[in-house]
Amino acid sequence: MQLIEHSDSPRYIRLHERDNVVIVVNDQGVPAGTEFADGLVTVDFVPQSHKVTLEDIPEGGQVIRYGQTIGYALQPIPRGSWVKEDQLRMPTAPPLDSLPLSTDVPAAQAPLEGFTFEGYRNADGTVGTRNILGITTTVQCVTGVLDHAVKRIKDELLPKYPHVDDVVALTHSYGCGVAITATDAYIPIRTVRNLARNPNLGGEALVISLGCEKLQAGQVMHEDDSSVDLSEPWLYRLQDSSHGFTEMIEQIMALAEVRLHKLNQRRRETVPASELILGMQCGGSDAFSGITANPALGYASDLLLRAGATVMFSEVTEVRDAIYLLTSRAENQAVAEELVREMDWYDRYLAKGEADRSANTTPGNKKGGLSNIVEKSLGSIVKSGSSAINGVLGPGERFKRKGLIFCATPASDFVCGTLQLAAGMNLHVFTTGRGTPYGLAMAPVVKVSTRTELAQRWPDLIDIDAGRIATGRASIEELGWELFHYYLDVASGKKQTWAEQHKLHNDITLFNPAPIT
Repeated sequence: MQLIEHSDSPRYIRLHERDNVVIVVNDQGVPAGTEFADGLVTVDFVPQSHKVTLEDIPEGGQVIRYGQTIGYALQPIPRGSWVKEDQLRMPTAPPLDSLPLSTDVPAAQAPLEGFTFEGYRNADGTVGTRNILGITTTVQCVTGVLDHAVKRIKDELLPKYPHVDDVVALTHSYGCGVAITATDAYIPIRTVRNLARNPNLGGEALVISLGCEKLQAGQVMHEDDSSVDLSEPWLYRLQDSSHGFTEMIEQIMALAEVRLHKLNQRRRETVPASELILGMQCGGSDAFSGITANPALGYASDLLLRAGATVMFSEVTEVRDAIYLLTSRAENQAVAEELVREMDWYDRYLAKGEADRSANTTPGNKKGGLSNIVEKSLGSIVKSGSSAINGVLGPGERFKRKGLIFCATPASDFVCGTLQLAAGMNLHVFTTGRGTPYGLAMAPVVKVSTRTELAQRWPDLIDIDAGRIATGRASIEELGWELFHYYLDVASGKKQTWAEQHKLHNDITLFNPAPIT
């Protein structure tokens, strides 16, 4: 896209030659009667990021964006009109029994060599980007006690161990009052277990339990697990206390100090960029997400993969309507079938709740110009770049191999982030058009805005402004390389994201599709 010198010039973006709608770029939108450089004249006022028709669309006609059909007109929509959500009938979801399976596998790109970051090597071979003491729980009942203990650990102990970045309580609402042997209970159980194995915790996580809960400590820490250090005491049960609350706090602090001492001896060392495990997510998406931020993430993803890293993308309902574009890119038929398996599982999960994937789109998405989940999905999958998809993880599973991995998660920001942490993510990137202060305590979160206006309003929350792509001040390639280098700097601890500086983080939120008793 070329730089347009006058910011008040009427501007739109068309993504594909087949598109019969375009997206308005101007911050304040464009009024009725606005004439664009090519002679298109608006019939209505059209807000920024919303769609304008390039031609008359008859009733029943296709509305095309990204070169794909995003809806069918419920009424005639004249050329120059603002296309609104209630004017469209959403297409049906692509059937899962007739998808192209590994039919268009991209060729491997030339490797990128010599790129490194400064990380913390772990005994199990993984690398952390941060050096954090994690204290996990087996049940929500212990949360109040642990929160009190963590506050004292941070105030009284952490200052003595300057090489430890933080102390994080991995609290959650699972553990008791649940059907622990139900069919889908494995999802929250393995999520809790794998959260404690995240590379940024250095294999030194502790477990705090009550004692009588259904989820027992042995299900969280396995004796034969090489990714956690069980040579020192790692468990404290509150019900073992004979002197009440005071003893509980003292015991937790004593266990924590042993771990802090060990973590404090660790130092960063130069490691190849291939040790990065990046998780990608979008939230508060708008119509610019698929034009600016997500394509830049996709370009950076391809660069990371060329450097041998692992990149995860997620959010089942935000890829479901574009799944045919992903199964064809799977490196082999087995990976393609795993993608189909996860789509099918989630279709059935939603059906049990008498919902479907259309429940995904939020009021903010619609205000930002996204008419439905089909349009949102086509913009979401752009984060995955152009490389072959190498593997699929079910919810709560830990990474098994390097490459481009689809980590099957709900689209909820907090649940997705939690599951990516359980998968082994050591760095997170989050794109947003509407804006959110989202953050994670266990991994740095790079925030990328889809619009410059948001970056200007939130200069101390947005790390990278991808809106520059829409105004021609940067290309997707340039932003991709900028992100690539920024990732390595943040992973090295050379830079802190705004969320880290402000210590903004959301709660750990487990995905539990099993019954609660």
